[in-house]
Amino acid sequence: MGVLLLQRYFADEVNANGQLVISGDDYHHVVRVMRMDVGDKLICVDGSGKSCICTIAEITDKKINCNVVECKDGSSELPIRVSIASGLPKGDKLEWIIQKGTELGADQFVPFTAARSIVKWDEKKADKKVERWQKIAKEAAEQSHRNKVPTVHFPINLNALIEASKNYDCKLIAYEEDSRIGEASVLAKSLKNLEENNTLFVVFGPEGGLDQKEVEKLQEHGFQTCGLGPRILRTETAPLALLSAVSYHFELSR
Repeated sequence: MGVLLLQRYFADEVNANGQLVISGDDYHHVVRVMRMDVGDKLICVDGSGKSCICTIAEITDKKINCNVVECKDGSSELPIRVSIASGLPKGDKLEWIIQKGTELGADQFVPFTAARSIVKWDEKKADKKVERWQKIAKEAAEQSHRNKVPTVHFPINLNALIEASKNYDCKLIAYEEDSRIGEASVLAKSLKNLEENNTLFVVFGPEGGLDQKEVEKLQEHGFQTCGLGPRILRTETAPLALLSAVSYHFELSR
């Protein structure tokens, strides 16, 4: 079985014997779904983001202890860290953004309550909702052979979003008005100016877009508006287009 065909999991801890430990939902997947047993091989990603080929050494009632056979050099992560801030959209659109955005290399997801967000955030259901989003990110990271699981934050307001974006190297607003007039140079120039390990924070509006006051407030705090091409994209499509552009610039065109 080739390395690329091995099942991939994120280890929860390293035990006293130096073994990588799998538990929780992944335990169920290994034992019940994949029906693996002692001696079978899989890939574990340790706490530092390193991918290791492992063999199952022991399966207990709740944990799988794995011996490390070989750790692989290299990473499948984007060269820059991209945070996607999405105005809370309707239905399961945010789940789609998190799943597909994880596959495309996003580092963090920051939902926020925008002026035109139709969905009202229910604090009573917050923990379960964010837990589900984080699980979606983890499963997508395993499927796409990421070296880390993106962080999914609790939804915040615009002021908290501005505070969270303070220390980023580049801050952009995906703004449909710029797309309408065919503006594309800001994104291209911004990517050109970024270097490996730099950080990029991009804000996307909900279905109705950002209102003018929100855009102006963001601009007052160092954000630039940019277009994503001549076509108007849906709120769940725009982050994926942005991440694809980042991947092309830093990975595919080099």
